[in-house]
Amino acid sequence: MKKYFFILLMLCAGLSSFAQEDVNLKGIVTDDSGKAIEMANVIAVNTETNLLESYCVTNHSGLYKVKLKSGSVYNIKISFIGFGAKEFRYEATEEDGNQDVSMSEENSLLNEVDVTYTMPVMVKGDTIVYDTDSFTTGTERKLKDVLVSLPGVEMNDDGQIEVEGKQVQKVMVEGKDFFDGDSKIAADNIPADAVSKVEVLRNFNDIGQMQGLTNDEDNIALNIRLKKGKDKFWFGEITAGAGPDEKYLAHPKLFYYSPKFSLNLITDANNIGEVPFTRRDFMNFSGGFRNFNPGGGSSIGVGSNSLGISTAQNNRAKDIDTKFAALNFSYELKDNWDIGGFGIYSYTGTLMETEQVTTYELEDNQSQVEKSISKNDQEVNLGLFKFNSVYKPNANFQFDYDIFVKQSDDDEEEEVLSTVNDESDRIYQLKQQKPLTLQQSANIYYTASEKHIFAFEGQHLYQNEDPYYNSVRDEFAFTSLFPVDNSVSLYNISQDKRIITNKLDAKLDYYLVTGDKSNLQFTLGTTQNHQNYDTGIFQTLDDNSKLEMEGEEFENDVKFNVSDLFFGFHYKLKAGMFTFNPGVTIHQYETKSTQHSKKVKDNLTSVLPDIYVNMQLKKSENLRFNYRITRTFTDVSKYAEAFVLNNYNSVYSGNPELESSLKHNVSLNFFSFNMFNFTHMFANISYTKSIEGFKNNVIPMGINQVSSTINSDLSDESLSVNTRYQRTFKNFKVSAKANVSWSESNNLVNSEPTKSESINQNYTGSIGTNFKNAPNIELGYKYSINQYDRGAISSTYYTKRPFASLDMAFLKNFTLTAEYDFYSYTDREKTIENEYSFLEADLLYRKKDSKWEFGIKGKNLLNNDSLDRNSENNFSFTSSTYYIQPRYVLFTVKYDI
Repeated sequence: MKKYFFILLMLCAGLSSFAQEDVNLKGIVTDDSGKAIEMANVIAVNTETNLLESYCVTNHSGLYKVKLKSGSVYNIKISFIGFGAKEFRYEATEEDGNQDVSMSEENSLLNEVDVTYTMPVMVKGDTIVYDTDSFTTGTERKLKDVLVSLPGVEMNDDGQIEVEGKQVQKVMVEGKDFFDGDSKIAADNIPADAVSKVEVLRNFNDIGQMQGLTNDEDNIALNIRLKKGKDKFWFGEITAGAGPDEKYLAHPKLFYYSPKFSLNLITDANNIGEVPFTRRDFMNFSGGFRNFNPGGGSSIGVGSNSLGISTAQNNRAKDIDTKFAALNFSYELKDNWDIGGFGIYSYTGTLMETEQVTTYELEDNQSQVEKSISKNDQEVNLGLFKFNSVYKPNANFQFDYDIFVKQSDDDEEEEVLSTVNDESDRIYQLKQQKPLTLQQSANIYYTASEKHIFAFEGQHLYQNEDPYYNSVRDEFAFTSLFPVDNSVSLYNISQDKRIITNKLDAKLDYYLVTGDKSNLQFTLGTTQNHQNYDTGIFQTLDDNSKLEMEGEEFENDVKFNVSDLFFGFHYKLKAGMFTFNPGVTIHQYETKSTQHSKKVKDNLTSVLPDIYVNMQLKKSENLRFNYRITRTFTDVSKYAEAFVLNNYNSVYSGNPELESSLKHNVSLNFFSFNMFNFTHMFANISYTKSIEGFKNNVIPMGINQVSSTINSDLSDESLSVNTRYQRTFKNFKVSAKANVSWSESNNLVNSEPTKSESINQNYTGSIGTNFKNAPNIELGYKYSINQYDRGAISSTYYTKRPFASLDMAFLKNFTLTAEYDFYSYTDREKTIENEYSFLEADLLYRKKDSKWEFGIKGKNLLNNDSLDRNSENNFSFTSSTYYIQPRYVLFTVKYDI
C-alpha cells in the first residue's frame, strides 16, 4: 500500500512541477475611449520557436488571458476588425503578468493577425472561423467528425448539424451551396482531410439588402473552406467492403471546385443498415425554400402523403438494402449571374419485424389491450431535383428563381397477427403511393434608395397524391358501416385516393428606413389554396369481381378552397441593448367546400398580433421573447365526410362544417456563447394554447375506432423546456442537455370530453477528452421518462442509456474508433424489463502519405437481436420491440483520388 501511495505522491509532485511552468498573462483590451472590446483576437508567439503557443478571444469586459511558459519570450499580438493591430514583446517570469492594451480605430480590414500564424478560433463580426487542424487529431474521417470537435458545434439525433443550439439551415463549400436544404448530406460525405476551416455565419441572410431589416438571430449557415490543392482540383475517395453473409458496401465520392464551377457526386450501395437518405430526410428536405410569411399569423394545411409508411428505427431493421446517388453543381454564368442545383435518388428495401402491445381507451373509463406481431416488406424509391438561379446585376437589385421537385414510389406489404382477449386475427395490408410535389418560387429584391426597400416573394406549390390501401382479413370490423358481402371466405377491402393541391403564396414588403436603428415594414399579400379530394372503396369478392361501395357515405368528391388576403404592419427599433419588433396583420379569410350537392362557405376577418423582443446582454449573449397568434386551417381530408379507411382497425369521416382554430404561441430563449472560456449555454421555454381547436370524436368498437373531427371550445396546452450546456477545456469538454415537455389535450369519446396528459423527460450528460496526441474517450449517460395518463390508461416508461466512445491512433499507422450503448428499458408496472446493448467499431490501417486505407468494420458486435420504443396518440399508447440485423464484420478498402 505504501508503495502505491509513494508512486501516487511522485505523480502528483510531477504534475505540480509541470503545472508550475505555466503562468498567465492577462489584461484588458479597450478602444481609445476606454470602452472594452469584446471578441478581440489575442495570440502569443514564442520568439525562439516562432510557433503560436497560446491564444484567446476577449470576453465582454475586454479581458484576455493567455497561458505562457515561464522563462520564454513572446510576441503578443492583438487584433480586431476595424482597429489597427497591436503587438508587444513579453518575457514570462515565474509570476502571472498583467498588461492592458488600447487600440485605435482604423479603416482597414482584419488580416487574420499575421498570415504566418493561424488562429485556432477567429471572430470577424458575425462570423466565427475555426482552423480545423487546431482541434482535430487526424483520426477523423467525415466532416461530422471534424465538427463535433469544435466548441459549440454538435450533431443532433437526426444527423443534422447544430451550432449554438440552432440547426444549421445552409451548408456551403467555398461559398457554393452544398445540397441546399439539408446539412446531413454534407456532414456524412465531405472528407475530413479536405477541410481547412469551418466558418460559422451567424445572423445569416443571403439577401444582402435584407440584412438588419429582418430578425435573423436564429439563422445559422456554415461555409467549409478546403485545404490548398483541394479548392481547384478533383478530389474524392472510393470505399468498398465485403463480409460474410453476402454483406457489402460501395461508397464512391467525387468533388471538384474552382472559382466559377463546382461539382459534387456522391454514391452509396450497401446492405449493412447504413441508410444515407431516409424517408424522414426526404420528408424534411426543404430544398432551401424559405418558410413563406413566417410572421403573418396564418397556417393553411395542405396535408402530406399520409399513408402511414413504416420507418426503420434508428436505421436498424431485420434487413436493409439501400442504393443512393446524389449530384450537386453550381456555375457562375456571369459575374452577376449564378445557377446551381442538385439531383438525389435513393432506394431502400427494408424487412421489419415488430412485436407491439397497444392499450386502447374505451368508453366508461375502460381499456383494452391488443398484442400484435407484424412483418413488413417495404420498398421505397425517393427522388429530388432542384434548379436555382440568382441574378444580381447591381447592389440594388436581385432576382431569384427556384424550382424543386420531389417524388417517391412507395410499396409496403404488411402481415399482422393481432390478438385480443386470446382471439387472434391475421391481417394482410398493402400500401402503395407515388406522390409528386412541384414547388416554384420567384423573389425580387429592389433598393430604390437608402430609405426605401422593396421585396416581392411568390411561391407556387403543386401536389399530386395517390395513396392506395388494401387489407385482407378473416373478420371485417366495420360490417355495420359498409355494405360488404359477408359470404366471402376473406374480406378483401381496397381504397383509392387522389388529392390534387394547388397553392399560391405571394406578398410584397415595403421597408421604410426611418433611422440607423429603426424601420417600418408594410406587407400586402395573399394565399390561395385549392384542393380536390376523391376517394372510393371497393370489395374484391371470391370470384375476383369488384363490389363498388357507392353513395355519399362511401365516395368522396370534394373541392375545397381557402383564400387569405392580408395586410401587415411592423415596426422595428433598436434602443440600447433592446430590439423591439411588434406588429399586427389583418386577414380576410374565405373558405368554400363543395361535395356532392352540398356547398359550405364561410367568411372571417381576423386581427393577429405578434411581437419580438431581443435583449442583447453581451455581444454573444441574448434573451429573446416571441409571442404570436396563429389562425390554422386544416387540409381538405378533414372536410370530406364520406368514410375513409386509415388502417385495418380505424375508419375516419370528415366534417364539412369545420372552422379554423386559434393558437397562442409564447417562447423565451436565452443564449450565451463565451469564446473567452469556450462555454456555451442555451435555454428555451415554449408554451402554446389552442382554442376553438380541432378535436377528434372517437366511437370505440373494442380495439377498432370510428372517428371524426369537430371544432370545440375545449383547449389544448403544451409546455416545453430545453437547456444545453457545453464547456471546452484544454484537454477535455463537458456537456449536459435536458428536455422536458408537457402536454394536455382534450378530445371526445362518444361525444363525451376526455382529457389526456403526457410528460416526457430526456436528460443527457457527458465528459470527453480532446487530446491531440493521445487516445480520446467520451463517457455519458442518457435517461428518459415517458409518462402517459389518459383516464383508465396510464403508464410510465423508463430508458437508461450509458454510452461510451473511443478514438485512438496507435502503432503509427493504425486507428481504432468504437461506440458502445447500453439500454435498460422498463415500465412502471415492471411488466417490461429489457436490457440490450450495441457495440460498433472500426479498425483502420493507413501508411503516412498513402492513398490506400484498409479496415475492418464491425456492427452490432454484441449480437443484440432487438430494441424497444414507445409511442402514443390521442387514444392509445404502444410499447414496441423491433428485431434488427445480427452481428456482422466487413473488410473495407479505401482509395483517395
